[in-house]
Amino acid sequence: MPYEWPPLVPGDPDEIARRVAAVLEDAWQRLAAQQRAVLSQFADDPRTQHIAATLEEFKQAIRAFLQRVDQEAQQFVQRQLPHLYAAGAQFAAEALNVTFTWTTFHRDAIQSLAADSYAGFLRRSQEAQRMASQFYRAAREAARREVPLLAAGNLTAKQAARNLAARLAAEHKLTHVVYRNGARVPVQAWAEAATLAKSAVAYNAGTLNRTAEAGVRHVEVFDGFDCGWLTHTDLDKANGTVRSVEDATGAPISHPRCRRAFGPRPDLTSV
Repeated sequence: MPYEWPPLVPGDPDEIARRVAAVLEDAWQRLAAQQRAVLSQFADDPRTQHIAATLEEFKQAIRAFLQRVDQEAQQFVQRQLPHLYAAGAQFAAEALNVTFTWTTFHRDAIQSLAADSYAGFLRRSQEAQRMASQFYRAAREAARREVPLLAAGNLTAKQAARNLAARLAAEHKLTHVVYRNGARVPVQAWAEAATLAKSAVAYNAGTLNRTAEAGVRHVEVFDGFDCGWLTHTDLDKANGTVRSVEDATGAPISHPRCRRAFGPRPDLTSV
C-alpha cells in the first residue's frame, strides 16, 4: 500500500507530535469505520459468506493500522530524534564554548534511543491491536455459531440479528484504547504524548551527553514550577535545582508531556 502522508520533516516537537497523532488517528478511524461495516453486515444482511467478506476487510484494516504505526515510528526515530539530539547537544556545546560533532559516542547514544523509542511505539500499538483482534475473533465466532440460529426463538430473524450486532458493539468498543490497567485513552492522545515524551528525552540526552563529554559533572534543571523530580507529583521539586549529570540522565523527564531541560554548570565541582 502506498504511503498516503508526506514524509516527516524534522521540526518543532509540538508540530511533529500533532503530525504523528493525526496519522495514527486517521488509521484508527479507518479501523473503527471498518468495524461499523462489520456490525452493519450483521444487522442488515447476516449471511455467513457476506459477514466473512467484511471480516476479512476488517482484518486487513488491523494490518493497515499496524503498518501506519510502523511507518510513522520509523520516520520519527530516523529523522526527528537525531535532529533533537543534535539540538540538545549543540545547546550544551554553546553553553560550554565548545563544538559538537557526531562522534562514535553520540552515534551509539542515538541508536540506543531510536531502538527504545521504536519499541515503545510498537508496545503502545499492541493494545490497540489486541482490542481489534478480540472483536474480530468474537464476530467470527458469532458468525459461525449464532448467525445460523438467528431465526430460532420468539424474535424475528431481523430483530435477532440487530440484537447480535448491538451486543458485539457494546462489548467491543473501539472509541478508545483500553489498557490492561483499565485506563481509556484516545489513540490521538497516546500517540501525541508518546511522541512528545521521546522528543524531550532525545533533546535532553544530547544536552547531558555533550555535557558529560566535556567533563562537566553538574547541570541546572529547568522545569515546570510544580513538577516533581521522578513523577509530576514527587515532593522533590525539580525546577531550579542542581543535579549531577548521572542523576539527570536517570530522570530526563518525569511524565509524558514534561518540559524539563538542563543547563551545564561548569562552575560547580561539587554540590
